[in-house]
Amino acid sequence: MLDFRLIHDKETGEKWIETSHFGKSLLTISQLNKGTAFTDEERLDFDLIGKLPVRVESLEEQAKRAYLQYQNYPTDIHKNIYLNNLLNKNQVLFYKLVQDHIEEMVPVIYTPIVGSAVQQFSRDFRQERGMYISYQNADHIDKLLDNRSNPDIDLIVVTDGEGVLGIGDQGVGAMDIPIAKLMVYTLCAGIDPNRTLPIMLDVGTNNQSLLDDPQYLGWHNKRVEGAEYDAFINKFVSTVKAKFPNALLHWEDFGARNAFANLENYRETICSFNDDIQGTGVITLSALIAAAKLQGSKLEDQRIVVFGAGSAGVGIADQIKSAMIADGIDPEKARKCFWLIDREGLITEKRYKRENQLHFARSSEHTKAWDTATDSSASLDEVIQHVKPTILLGCSTVSGAFTKEMIEHMAEHVNNPIILPLSNPTSKAEALPQDLIEWTKGKAMIATGSPFDPVSYKGKTFRIAQCNNAFAFPGIGLGALMVQATQITDAMLYKASEAIADYAPALMSHDIQKGLLPSLEQAQETARKVAIAVAKQAISEGVAQINKEANLEDLINNNMWEPEYIPYRRRYT
Repeated sequence: MLDFRLIHDKETGEKWIETSHFGKSLLTISQLNKGTAFTDEERLDFDLIGKLPVRVESLEEQAKRAYLQYQNYPTDIHKNIYLNNLLNKNQVLFYKLVQDHIEEMVPVIYTPIVGSAVQQFSRDFRQERGMYISYQNADHIDKLLDNRSNPDIDLIVVTDGEGVLGIGDQGVGAMDIPIAKLMVYTLCAGIDPNRTLPIMLDVGTNNQSLLDDPQYLGWHNKRVEGAEYDAFINKFVSTVKAKFPNALLHWEDFGARNAFANLENYRETICSFNDDIQGTGVITLSALIAAAKLQGSKLEDQRIVVFGAGSAGVGIADQIKSAMIADGIDPEKARKCFWLIDREGLITEKRYKRENQLHFARSSEHTKAWDTATDSSASLDEVIQHVKPTILLGCSTVSGAFTKEMIEHMAEHVNNPIILPLSNPTSKAEALPQDLIEWTKGKAMIATGSPFDPVSYKGKTFRIAQCNNAFAFPGIGLGALMVQATQITDAMLYKASEAIADYAPALMSHDIQKGLLPSLEQAQETARKVAIAVAKQAISEGVAQINKEANLEDLINNNMWEPEYIPYRRRYT
C-alpha cells in the first residue's frame, strides 16, 4: 500500500499530506505526483531538484496545457486513452481537466466511448489499476485485497464483466467500467479517489472470440456458474465486509441472473447498490416523474410498455412500481400498469425466463382477445396496438426497434407520448430522437441512454435529455457514505429520483423542448441534492449509523473532494 496521509488541523484550517515517498518514486505515483507544480521547497525536501524543468506551474496552467494536448487527438477513443494515461500519471491534474470540461469529456471517459475501450482492453493495455481477483485465487482474496494501493477504502465498484452495456460478455476487459464509474463518482459527487477501489472478478468468459484470442489478458476458461460461482461471490463479499465494514459495494455489469441474485442476497448484508438495476431505474423514474407532471398526470395513470426484460428493463419496472406503491397505490394495481417484452414477445405467466420477470407477467386473460396465435407470440408491435401505451421504454439493445408505424400509432392515443430509447451505446438505440420528434410532430417527450445532439424541428430546438446514471449513482453513494448507511432502501432510491426530477429543465420551464433531465454541467449540484435526500431518508428509516443530527448540507459540502494541490511534508522512516 502507498504511504501517504492527509493531515487537517481544524484549529488553523491548515492541510498537508505527509508521505515517505521521494525522488523518482514520488513522480511515478499518480495519487501524489504534482509534476511541474511541485514547489521549490518540495523539490528540495523530496529530492526532486534536477528532475523537473525549473519553472513552477499552477494546477490551472497545467490543465490548459493538458487540454491543448487532448485536442490534438483525432478520435474519441484516442482521447479516452490520453485521459486514462493522464489519470495514471497525475490524478489531481486529470480531475481538474475533466472537471473544467465536464460536458465534453464525461462521454469520452464514460458512456458511450468506454464501451469501445472495453472491447480493446487486452490489446491496448498500458497500466494496471485496481484489483483483479481471479476465481483461481478464491482462497487468497484477503491477501489480494491487502495488496491494494489506497489504504483506506470507502467505495468499491466491482464487476464480473458478463453484461457490459449493450455489448455483453467482455471478460476481464470490463475492468474499464469500474474505473470509469469511480471517475464519475469523484467528478460528480466529490468522492475522494484515494478512498476508492475498482475490482474485476475474473470468473472466466463465455465470449469465444476472447477465449480464442492469444492476447486476451483474462482467465482462458468458460465462466464459472451455479453453486461454485455463488460460493465465490459469498467469499468475496464476506472478505470485503470484514475488511471494510462501512464501505459501499457497487455492483456493475453482471449478467441478469447474477445481478439480481447478488443484490438480493447481499443487499442487507453489506451496504450495496446495483447501478444497472437500481441506478438505471432511478434515473429513468426521474425522467418519468418530470414527464408525468408535464402531462398533468400521475404514474399510476400510465400504460407502460418496456421492450427489453433483462436486468435494466426489470430494474426500471421495479423502481417505477415501488414509487407507485410508496405513493399509496395498491401493489396489484401498480403491477398491472406494465407490459414487459423481450425479443421473443410478451412476458406472460406461461412464458418467462427468470423469476424476477414473473412479477410483471401478464395472464392469458389480458391477451385472449388479441389477434395473435398465442399470448406468447405477442410482439412489440402487437402490444403497442392493443395496449396503446403512454410510456414506451427501450432496454433491448435492438437498434431501430421502435418503428415509424409503432410511434405514429402510439401518438394517436396520447398528446405527449413519453418515449425513452435507453440502450447503449448509440448504435444500439431503439430509435433516433430526430425520427421520434418527426413521427410525433414534435409532441414526444424523449430521453435517451446515449448522448444525442439537439434536434431542430419546424423552427424549434429540442434538447435531448440523456438518462445518464451519472445523475443518480454519485449522489446516492455520497448520501449513503455520509451517514454510513447499513443498506440502500427502496425509499432512499425514490427520494433520489424525486430530487433529480426537481432539476428537469422542461419541468422548471413548462416547456418539453428543454429536456426531462439536467445537463452534465449541473451534475455536481444535482449530486448534492440527491445526497441530502438520500441521507435524510436513511436517517428517517433508521439505517444511518452516524451524523444523525448533523446539518447534512454543510456536512456534504465540507466533505466533497476537489482537485487541488496540497502542500507536502516528508516523513523519514
